[in-house]
Amino acid sequence: MELAEVRKVASLARLTLNEQELTACGEQLTVILDYVSLLNEVDTTDVTPMSHPIPAENVFREDELLASLPREAALANAPKTDGQFFLVPKILEDKGA
Repeated sequence: MELAEVRKVASLARLTLNEQELTACGEQLTVILDYVSLLNEVDTTDVTPMSHPIPAENVFREDELLASLPREAALANAPKTDGQFFLVPKILEDKGA
């Protein structure tokens, strides 16, 4: 793998690497990519594409209404409330509202 490519990958990963680390990573990435390229040699003509390597099935349950924590108890330890909701500091600006 070329050093420029390693620099780009490091930049995309937000990594700061010195020249020695770039060289070492380049060598390691080359070994990894060479190994992965062996997959191109596998005959997959009769293999059905799949999204998961094993069959997966979601098991759903029926929705049912259950008792929940009373509002007063949920708000009891909050630093600030209006009696119905948590009050939190505003962190986003209104733009054109």
